[in-house]
Amino acid sequence: MTLNHALHKADYTSARRAVNPLTNSSHLDEALALLAEHATSEPQAVELFLEVLDGSGTVRRFAGAALLDHTAVDDVSQDALISIADSVHTYDGRSKVTTWVHSIVRRRVVDHLRRQRATVPLDDGDISPAAHMSSVIATRATVRDALDALPELYRIPVILRDIEGEPYADIAERLNRAEGTVKAQISRGRAMVAARLRHQDGAA
Repeated sequence: MTLNHALHKADYTSARRAVNPLTNSSHLDEALALLAEHATSEPQAVELFLEVLDGSGTVRRFAGAALLDHTAVDDVSQDALISIADSVHTYDGRSKVTTWVHSIVRRRVVDHLRRQRATVPLDDGDISPAAHMSSVIATRATVRDALDALPELYRIPVILRDIEGEPYADIAERLNRAEGTVKAQISRGRAMVAARLRHQDGAA
């Protein structure tokens, strides 16, 4: 079954199988564009879009090209992924998905550098998307539905980090996963929650 066919049938098990061979090929943009098209109305399409995009390393590559500090690349990549999840419904297909993603990463790099240069405390509007999403997950009761809808692979690490406040290293040990894997899963999970909250707000 082709990716397009699977998406039109809302068969995300088949869609995941169909998209896997495309993630490291010249067809990545085409696959992402199809997923973005369905992301407007289907949270599962957003989740698959984020998995494919993050798994391709595109966001980290763009961030790494602009930043030297490894920790900053991690932070900016997570911020960018959340911003992408929150605005994927605005992608209009006039440019490649990766071109659109690059513009978002570039803005998050600028935001990060601006925060680094700040000499006065930042107000709530200036905190990073990842920090904001973590705070929202920890405090908003309405997030529970969005969290519960996440695949277990992402739900458990996000709960352990953002609700129970466990350090990444402890979560990795508890789940028997590499710390880098846990960080990536929390980053994707937060982005998926952001996308589901936007979808819920839009449906309200």
